[in-house]
Amino acid sequence: MVGLAVVAFFVNWYMFVPEHTTASGTIQGLGTDVIPKAARLAAYTAVPLALLFMLLDRLRPQGLWLWAVAFVWGGLVATAIAAPINTWASSHLSIIGDGDPATSTRGAVFIAPYVEEAAKATIVFWLAILLRNRIVTRLSTIALAGLAGSGFAFVENIVYYGRVYRYVATTSGTGVDAQQAMNQLAVMRGGMTFFAHPLFTIMTGLGLAVALRARSRSVRILAPVSGYLLAALLHMIFNATASSAGQAGTMLWFIALSVVGAVAGLVINDLRRERALVVARLTDYVRAGWLPDTDPENFSRVRRRASALWHAAWTGPATWWATLRLQQSMTDLAYLRDSIHRGLVDETGQLRESELLGDIGRRRPAAIVAATEPVPYPWRRWRGRIRLPWQTRPVTWPGAGSNSAGDGGLGSSGTGYSPVDPRWGPPRQ
Repeated sequence: MVGLAVVAFFVNWYMFVPEHTTASGTIQGLGTDVIPKAARLAAYTAVPLALLFMLLDRLRPQGLWLWAVAFVWGGLVATAIAAPINTWASSHLSIIGDGDPATSTRGAVFIAPYVEEAAKATIVFWLAILLRNRIVTRLSTIALAGLAGSGFAFVENIVYYGRVYRYVATTSGTGVDAQQAMNQLAVMRGGMTFFAHPLFTIMTGLGLAVALRARSRSVRILAPVSGYLLAALLHMIFNATASSAGQAGTMLWFIALSVVGAVAGLVINDLRRERALVVARLTDYVRAGWLPDTDPENFSRVRRRASALWHAAWTGPATWWATLRLQQSMTDLAYLRDSIHRGLVDETGQLRESELLGDIGRRRPAAIVAATEPVPYPWRRWRGRIRLPWQTRPVTWPGAGSNSAGDGGLGSSGTGYSPVDPRWGPPRQ
């Protein structure tokens, strides 16, 4: 993946940064001086979106490596695949588009959606195939698809911002400053339509998620295809109306926001549904005597899991790693049990079940299951070890001797009590 990302980076650099001379004219490149400015504006959208999707993938976190793979694939590999195919296919439509056939409206509507959505979603399919035991929740599939779409939008925004900056800077009579023109485009693409590419890719990811949890072979085939076609359809509508102004463009923008709201509601519902699934399936192991009766609640509530990880982070790297792996194994075990219960896996699921139970048993002694004690912050440990200068010797007060009420003198930290006659009591009549 690292080698592929490096190759894709240089392919993108060659396509977009230098100038290119074609039969129909000269395509002006971005230039190295514009890229930092455009990248800074594009990051204002890409960074919050990436953090949002990583936070969404919290029931079974895939980890920084797979998150980076999905984002880099969308930003470098998918763009390196889609850009030349878009140009080649658009040229076969015999449309002349200002030196670059891919800039034509017809190519953007009828070619780019299918090519780009296939290029972005490929990484999600590869991860689901190669890491079948790790991609178990629908939220993980949505998060990886959203990261791939966010990476694609990040690089595409850099190209669009840089092109408008270069065009205004080298064209007289535009009546606007180059930086101002780039800022206006950033408000439109990065502010009002920031959700576009992640939303499209999530449609394909949802179709794949449905296929992974379905028993029917027809559903396993049709669900990803339907998700991909829906993503391409939404992309086509978006590209067709991107330059629309007036009432039609405003209406379609509100429709797009409604789709985003529907997807957000689906994600929230999945959070509740998947928590209930973990509780139900881990309870099966509690009834069989394999797990303590407190595990379903401790490993299904996101707040308790996060609290345990935070507590383990201040205890030590080994404890944090054992806690993280224990939580992941618990989630994998719950979804594996659900797959066995629904008949989605064959007898090899029992071998995987034994592996997970063994892993849980080995990691439990070194992990923190539930944070029941105060967090061991360093300053709490130092407070008991470090004493101030005036605390290193006892305080002696003038005229203070032995205290009849205790063993220490006045100002002593010790507390003593005078002996009591056990025969003492209230007077008897």
